[in-house]
Amino acid sequence: MKLKKQLQKLLLLSVILLSTVVYSQNSKFKVVLDAGHGGTDPGNSYHGYVEKEIALKTTLLVGKELEKYSDIEVLYTRKTDVFWTLRQRSEYANDKDADLFVSIHCNSVKNFGPFGTETYVMGMSRSNMNLEVAKSENSVIFLEDDYKEKYNGFDPNKPESLIGLKILQEEYLSQSINLASKIEQKFAKELKRNSRGVKQAPLWVLDASYMPSVLIELGFLSNKNEGSYLNSSLGKTEMSQAIAAAILEYKKEFFQESTTNTETVQPEKTISKKTETTKETTLNKENSNAENIVFKVQISASTKKIEPKSYNFKGLSTISREKDGKLYKYFYAEESSYETSKKRLNEAKSKGYKSAFIVAYKDGVKINVADALK
Repeated sequence: MKLKKQLQKLLLLSVILLSTVVYSQNSKFKVVLDAGHGGTDPGNSYHGYVEKEIALKTTLLVGKELEKYSDIEVLYTRKTDVFWTLRQRSEYANDKDADLFVSIHCNSVKNFGPFGTETYVMGMSRSNMNLEVAKSENSVIFLEDDYKEKYNGFDPNKPESLIGLKILQEEYLSQSINLASKIEQKFAKELKRNSRGVKQAPLWVLDASYMPSVLIELGFLSNKNEGSYLNSSLGKTEMSQAIAAAILEYKKEFFQESTTNTETVQPEKTISKKTETTKETTLNKENSNAENIVFKVQISASTKKIEPKSYNFKGLSTISREKDGKLYKYFYAEESSYETSKKRLNEAKSKGYKSAFIVAYKDGVKINVADALK
């Protein structure tokens, strides 16, 4: 019996060590690059310039630049001329537990005059132009036979549907804006492109991605001169290098590599929701009542200072707030038991906080959940 207990302890220790090593090996900065449109969905076409082709070639060049760095893992929604639904694109990024989602497109309008770059983040806007872009980029769902079921009745042509799109991952909005600003600055300052700025629009592919996300409009194919530039080898090379440089700057600011076999606490991201949950379930759950250790459920983060009252958080009680740099982070419940905290996590998700996750504190200092469970 004594031998059996010793073997159980050794097995548990092996699982903990393996989980730590696996995290260390997989701690690369993950970027999902999404070439807009593809296959049966060409996007917009003007003057012989086709959006799906320019978007794909530019995206692959961005990836080629980023792949030069050993600490970056580049993933692609598509590398060939194939059709991906909006849902498939966002689900792929979520499944891969990406740190960034970057979708690349080309703009167009009926008036051939407008030109310039735009980078979008998820959100509502009063601008009619932004809503037209949202309608255009969201309209690809009409290519799916069962789009009403898959997208819960969403119709890109109905204003009420656009207004109904909510930011499910508000905690990432600040970071998305940060990246979008870096991209537009690169376009304007280094390439001398006409930057039309960072904008917000109700875009499905951004709304469903559980990480900082941007959608880049490289320029207007409807403008013959700009379309010619974007379609040229020079244009695609310059634009891709600018995007890659902005992503590298963002990485340096927000993502710190782990230099040991334990997790480095990173601004705005420790371990992603899905990875954290998967890993934690392999650890010892019976030891989660350790002295001075508490577990909380982080439900959101925002630049807005919101009163921690239940009516502001869909009826959830016992809300706490912490300031972390420019962000305010909001937590639900505080438990000494990890198992009880998992129940609180399920409660938060049932209220709509789908990207909520568990964090751990020891003596008031945030620590790895894995360490708390040892």
